[in-house]
Amino acid sequence: MVRTIAGWRPLWARLVVVLLLVVVLDVAAGLGLLPVDRLVPGGPVGVVAVVVALAVMPLLMGVAPRSERTDPVVLAPPVRGEWTAVNSPGQSIPSHGTRTRGQLSAIDVCGRSTASSPRLVRWGLRGTRPEAYPGFDAPVHAMAAGEVVRVVDRQRDHRARDTWQGLAWMMTLEGIVREVGGTPRVLGNHVVVRHQDGTVAVYAHLRCGSVTEAAVAAGSRVGVGDVLGRVGNTGNTSMPHLHVQVMDSVRTDAAAGLPLAWSRIETTGEIDPPFEAYAKEPAASALPGMPRNGEVFRAG
Repeated sequence: MVRTIAGWRPLWARLVVVLLLVVVLDVAAGLGLLPVDRLVPGGPVGVVAVVVALAVMPLLMGVAPRSERTDPVVLAPPVRGEWTAVNSPGQSIPSHGTRTRGQLSAIDVCGRSTASSPRLVRWGLRGTRPEAYPGFDAPVHAMAAGEVVRVVDRQRDHRARDTWQGLAWMMTLEGIVREVGGTPRVLGNHVVVRHQDGTVAVYAHLRCGSVTEAAVAAGSRVGVGDVLGRVGNTGNTSMPHLHVQVMDSVRTDAAAGLPLAWSRIETTGEIDPPFEAYAKEPAASALPGMPRNGEVFRAG
């Protein structure tokens, strides 16, 4: 039942939008702005029913299955060289503050900043082009061998949401539109790989067209280290980065997230300056050996 409710997440999101529209139109009708007295039938009872439904839908959207597995799925890192970890299981679990969409132990990987890197948030009229960020267009490698079961590769790379108004847009209307559009609109261009042991990896926010360039398609098999695509800025992103996670099902909305750890990485203890505000002591739930938020790590 839990997986069924979680799997219907796009439906709950769309119902929220429909109910909000009904409320707006009902208020407009009550003010005489529409050629009807009321839109919601049933008088006060109907209004209460709509309000209750609006309160219940977000709760249903937060339902997420849990796996009994507690030992980490140890895989190879998806990048090479020096990178910065954000929203990491090395900081706390759930790493993104939610278990929905299999994100229990998801991690965001950003290119290590340089002297010319854009600020995380600034005043300005337009967001920064993704090409200005370190890590953009870097190859993304398969963390384990397996079968590619889903590919999305046609969403365009958008400008960073690095202005205050751009960030507000992303967290409000743009976020609602992507939520209504479903998980593919949130993940952007992505590849889903099912491993031989039944675990499933997701590689998200990839550069437009890079999966096709890598000759990766649904049904193809990949080996550990094979290039799946390149780091991009598609989907629900404020700046170019790679989002990876491991789940127990190919159905992302209905999947339970699994703890993810990487072999062959070196945590340096160094905090990337732009992310210093996110650097805190790891929580008790943090996975040992994984970088904490803002920490630079080296992947071999």
